[in-house]
Amino acid sequence: VQLVESGGGLVQPGGSLRLSCAASGFTFSSYEMRWYRQAPGKGREWVASRSGTDGSTNYAAAVKGRFIISRDNAKNTVYLQMNSLKPEDTAVYYCCAARWSGSYWGQGTQVTVSS
Repeated sequence: VQLVESGGGLVQPGGSLRLSCAASGFTFSSYEMRWYRQAPGKGREWVASRSGTDGSTNYAAAVKGRFIISRDNAKNTVYLQMNSLKPEDTAVYYCCAARWSGSYWGQGTQVTVSS
């Protein structure tokens, strides 16, 4: 099983980034896909989720209206489009595949929002 995030980097406040997470080794479509983040000195926090079946999405209040989670089951990939980025969005972003039997995690990608 592998989850490999990419797309992180340095961006100015107000800018945008799109993160990708390529999955392999499990039945991608049967898992809910999530994004989490961990800022320096803080715990890991949930950011967004997207169901593998009905396409329903949920967002943390801090990112709602700015971030969009999407997935392409044909490509086994989940995305996080991040718009109107703020310095407080600076964190390592992790993707996670979850269902009742357990979860898988990626290694994370750094996002830094700074002028």
